Amino acid sequence: MKLAHLGKLRFKSALAGSLFIVVILLMACEPLVYTFDSVEEAVPYKAAELSAVPAQGDTLNIMTWNIRFGAGRLPWFGDACGERVILTREEVETNLERVAEKINEINPDILFLEEVDVQSKRTTYIDEMQWLLDHTHLNYGVFGSIWHAQYIPSDGLGRMNLGTAILSRWPLLNPERIALPLRSDQDALTQYFYLRRCIVKTEVEVSNAKRFYAVGVHAAAFSTDDTKQKHIDRFLQELIDINDAGFDFVAGGDLNTLPPGSDSTDFCMEDACPGESFHHAGDDPFHKEGSDYTNEADWLDGLYNRFHPAVPLFRYQADQQHYFTHTTNHPNGFWNRKLDYLFSNQPFVAGSDSTHQEAKACSDHAPVSAKWRVPK
Repeated sequence: MKLAHLGKLRFKSALAGSLFIVVILLMACEPLVYTFDSVEEAVPYKAAELSAVPAQGDTLNIMTWNIRFGAGRLPWFGDACGERVILTREEVETNLERVAEKINEINPDILFLEEVDVQSKRTTYIDEMQWLLDHTHLNYGVFGSIWHAQYIPSDGLGRMNLGTAILSRWPLLNPERIALPLRSDQDALTQYFYLRRCIVKTEVEVSNAKRFYAVGVHAAAFSTDDTKQKHIDRFLQELIDINDAGFDFVAGGDLNTLPPGSDSTDFCMEDACPGESFHHAGDDPFHKEGSDYTNEADWLDGLYNRFHPAVPLFRYQADQQHYFTHTTNHPNGFWNRKLDYLFSNQPFVAGSDSTHQEAKACSDHAPVSAKWRVPK
């Protein structure tokens, strides 16, 4: 997720304190920003009309996708060198229709989603979780909020509820939202209004099969401290704990870092907006936040060494462009790095993975899917 402008919320210094106090007083009956327990129940969802579940085969189709809150490739101010803050309903519904069409085409049984808006002002208060369940073949969902506030006092954002989700054909049981560490490289006011990321974990009840876990995550993008590494390590530990307890799992999400052995690791110049300068003497910051992965080369080693990736590392390293899933270049830029992953403690079907780079109009991330053998 790219939220460069929100790393330092753009308050007018003379206005920030008074605005904060006024909003607190006006909304004293409800928390201005929602905080979360270390572990709590994720929000369950169900399609208005359930779709028929096909006869169970030997494999499930697993997919992950960062859908950019239904903004498609529009030049939103936080991640695309644009000025747009609030989208129109027509724009959001058009983009969601593209997303739903692609989901139905790929036909996943389990779908990990990142950047899903639920009744946020910027996306005209559409509940995108319910909308996608009602416009795809998927029946059940669980949602873990990562940015929930009655009011974001920056650039007219207003009400916000953004989250990480899991959708499924089958019932999802015992859903959990597992809190991840907050950034420590922000002032207190910015941190208060900023994202509170999480892991979403649930059991999947497939008929005539063992229950297994689905685990989704969206790691930090712009931290200049070790927050992103903590998120990845916590995600890894959750998977280790599930495996050591004797359960199978599929896991997916946007880890916001590159696979080991990536040829390019610094995208500051590709991501720079007009008028920005990086890599020159006197530039402050020297690197664009969220664009330099050079010091993260081994951060995914634990996941690759302990578990099975949908895309084996040797295949990625042999043909990296084929597996790229993200770009910040809007509206027409092609993918230039891989940030999106599927892992399991059981092998994926060899050669069954697809990186759906053709879905360029739907988001700034491409979906990734692969076949996974059903646990018996």
